[in-house]
Formats: sequence, C-alpha cells, structure tokens
Amino acid sequence: MTTRQPSLFISHGAPTLPIEDSPTRHFLEQLGRDWPRPRAIVIVSAHWETRALTVNLQPRPDTMYDFGGFPPVLRTLRYPAATDTALAERVVGLLDQAGLPVAATAERPLDHGMWTPLLLMFPQADIPLVMISLHHKAGAAEHYALGQALKPLRDENVLVMGSGSYTHNLWELSPEGSERAPWAAGFADWMDQALLENRRDDIVRWQQRAPYPNENHPSDEHFQPLLVALGASDDGAVPVKLHDDWRMGSLSMACWRFD
Repeated sequence: MTTRQPSLFISHGAPTLPIEDSPTRHFLEQLGRDWPRPRAIVIVSAHWETRALTVNLQPRPDTMYDFGGFPPVLRTLRYPAATDTALAERVVGLLDQAGLPVAATAERPLDHGMWTPLLLMFPQADIPLVMISLHHKAGAAEHYALGQALKPLRDENVLVMGSGSYTHNLWELSPEGSERAPWAAGFADWMDQALLENRRDDIVRWQQRAPYPNENHPSDEHFQPLLVALGASDDGAVPVKLHDDWRMGSLSMACWRFD
C-alpha cells in the first residue's frame, strides 16, 4: 500500500538553525523522525525566484551558501541529496498541463531555505529531491495553483514541502526575548484563524484581507511557499499547526501540516 503524504510548510529561519540550540531546531529533528518517510521530496524555497516556475534537473546539486555574516562553520555543512530526474521531468509536465509558465535548469544548487530544514529533518540526505522555484512577482493565486498541480504526487508518497517564513520583516527585529510586536501578532493570529477555519479565499487574498500584510512581508517571497503547501492539500482538509516559536519580537517560526 502506497503512503499518501501530507504537504508541509516550514518557517526556516536563519542559516544558523542547524547549529543553534532552539525549539525550532529540536522540533524539526523530531518531526523528521516521526514523519512517514517519503520516497521523494518536491521542495519550494523562498530563496529561489525566477521569471517562470523553474524545475531543477541537476542530478547532484551542490550546497549553496547564499548568505553572509554568519559563522564560517556553516560553509562546512553539506546536503548531498540527489535529484529524482524522472520525477522532475514529470513535474515539468504537470505544471505545463496546468497552464503554468514552466522552465527547467540543470544548474541550480540547494539554497539555505532548502538544506537548512532538510538537514535537520532528514540528515542522511538519502531521499531524492525535486527543486522548484517561485515565479517572481507572480502572486499568491499562481503559487496556490502550483500546489494544486503538484497534489497528485502526494498519492505516490511524495512530500510537497514549502520553506519560507510565516512573518518576515528583517528590518523590524527586536532583541531576543522581546514580546511579540502588535503588528506581527495581529497578522499571525489572523492567519492562524484563517487556516484553522480553512478560509482559502482569504488566505490567497492575504495581501488585501489580512491585517498588517506589508509590515510582516515587505516582499511576498517568504509567504508564497505556504500557498504552495496549502494548494497541494485536499480542499476540505483543515490545516494543522505543528509548531511555533517567536524570535526577536516579530519572527514567527510557525510550521503547518496540510492533509
């Protein structure tokens, strides 16, 4: 019997997540141990945007260090997972059939939005991947449609995973241990309720309907992966909040499961 995978949204935080002692690090390590093992992972990261939805066909993608100012030890970390190239070609076909703009590349390494959570969840790097970019400036509806196009893969024991951030305004961080900023709490609490009530139209139209959208996401790339994970779920399925941890007053590390 083939396992039917849920889809998953992860707030990946800073590149230091794999080396710090934090609730989110321990949560992701345990989540990987408890999660039904997928045969492959299709992953979308906030840190890869292109002019069309782009699927990586590089058989052995390198590990990218797309950051600066962090401890040098991070550049010793590797995540040598292989690409499932046959599945990647199928993903190209699914997106094309859905009428979505799609391209392919054989040159993309894994950015930290991908390898940071994967290193904690599946440290053996023995589950093949398919990497898909976001479509730069395409908006929430197209990324929700991307998830819908990927939904059939869940029946084949493929995990559809979005890696971004529930809130993401790096210009408004407070000292660690600060109370939640009212604008961050207002957005996160509204989004929690919208997800728990499965109000999909509100979530897709979050920039018009959620409170403080621009304060929490001055640009939208860190929220789009949640739309992909939501789109890949069953229409009537109620999302499950698996974890949250607030950092520096305004950075929510929320993680959600979608069945």
